[in-house]
Amino acid sequence: MAAEIQPKPLIRKPILLQRVEGSQEVVNMAVIVPKEEGVISVSEDRTVRVWLKRDSGQYWPSIYHLMPSPCSCMSFNPETRRLSIGLDNGTISVKFTQSLWEKSLLTHLTFIYVRGRHLVVEEFILSEDYNKMTPVKNYQAHQSRVTMILFVLELEWVLSTGQDKQFAWHCSESGQRLGGYRTSAVASGLQFDVETRHVFIGDHSGQVTILKLEQENCTLITTFRGHTGGVTALCWDPVQRVLFSGSSDHSVIMWDIGGRKGTAIELQGHKVTNAGQSSKSGTELVSGGPGESRPDQSSHLSECGDCLPLFWKCLSVAWRDSFRPGDKVQALSYAQHTRQLISCGGDGGIVVWNMDVERQETPEWLDSDSCQKCDQPFFWNFKQMWDSKKIGLRQHHCRKCGKAVCGKCSSKRSSIPLMGFEFEVRVCDSCHEAITDEERAPTATFHDSKHNIVHVHFDATRGWLLTSGTDKVIKLWDMTPVVS
Repeated sequence: MAAEIQPKPLIRKPILLQRVEGSQEVVNMAVIVPKEEGVISVSEDRTVRVWLKRDSGQYWPSIYHLMPSPCSCMSFNPETRRLSIGLDNGTISVKFTQSLWEKSLLTHLTFIYVRGRHLVVEEFILSEDYNKMTPVKNYQAHQSRVTMILFVLELEWVLSTGQDKQFAWHCSESGQRLGGYRTSAVASGLQFDVETRHVFIGDHSGQVTILKLEQENCTLITTFRGHTGGVTALCWDPVQRVLFSGSSDHSVIMWDIGGRKGTAIELQGHKVTNAGQSSKSGTELVSGGPGESRPDQSSHLSECGDCLPLFWKCLSVAWRDSFRPGDKVQALSYAQHTRQLISCGGDGGIVVWNMDVERQETPEWLDSDSCQKCDQPFFWNFKQMWDSKKIGLRQHHCRKCGKAVCGKCSSKRSSIPLMGFEFEVRVCDSCHEAITDEERAPTATFHDSKHNIVHVHFDATRGWLLTSGTDKVIKLWDMTPVVS
């Protein structure tokens, strides 16, 4: 009698389409060329490369340009094909090209180099065959390594931040510097909202600054202080009007700009590797006593709300411990059409979060000198220990109800995805019985890119994701199995 063969369950995961190799150093940033089988990359090896797919199926550079300094960042506008590049010496290189469908013989390209104490942007003309560049004009920029750069087509602005702790914006047509602002620390994230002209700057101190830009001046709106580590990435959704920030504290926070809700929802993505350890946020702290603490979820909300009584209010959705200790969140991208957030870490993990669900706010951890289930004293409660002649116990907290409990009353573990806990966490026995299978349904998927990611770019039209890693390799992924 033949045994019945059970079909294997279908596993939905990203499909690796291509590996693009050839850079001698880390590729700091790269983008997928829309409507073309191409990639544009900038690297620490000082090269700017335009990779096009050949008949052999492999990507080969049609442009290989050597810059005077390592390329630290870039911004690409697909409509005008304007490519802005930041350099290690403070140089900004802006490349402007005509659209692929326009039959123009020439396109424009600009670079910045150092002249005395000033950094000069020099513009080039790029021939249609991508093999020749001719200088056109120049303008001034930063005095040190450029960390982030954005080109705003609607306003003809070039926004940039540098290690000189300066945010600046220039007119892309005249090359004139329009204004600047000094940040509290070196900026590492930059996003812009065209409708309101608000710029979002994340820096190494963990602060997010919001400025309102005018033609020649800017106004400080407010600052967010939700991270315990430096901000490593920002991602802005102009439709839902939410800002995502990733940090070296292994967390991601979603700021609901104008939400007026004032609530905080804590989300945990990845397990902590060592028992008893936690990230700086302290959300997986298991040792008891008065020192056991949890971050004040509202601390960064009240400050923002006081500054903006009209409409700015932060709803923080924090992925605490989303990445294991040492594996900081490196890059973020948001799929607006499916309301899914893609976050990537230094461990090579690609996490796809479903943001189209109604999440529950995690409770505040309650204070108590004894277990709120069995009334056993905790080890610092000497009076109750003496009166009851019992040994004090360690304190824990149930992640579902927030009550202070002993280990015996919280021996169960469960995932609570709607509260943000994708992996099993400590819950009290009564809450464990109350959690339904529906509440345990995951709201995020986890995938391994097999290289330490430093940058991502998502092409929503084709559902492709580009990842560049410390292994000097660019990978192209088909994300349609998981982003849909």
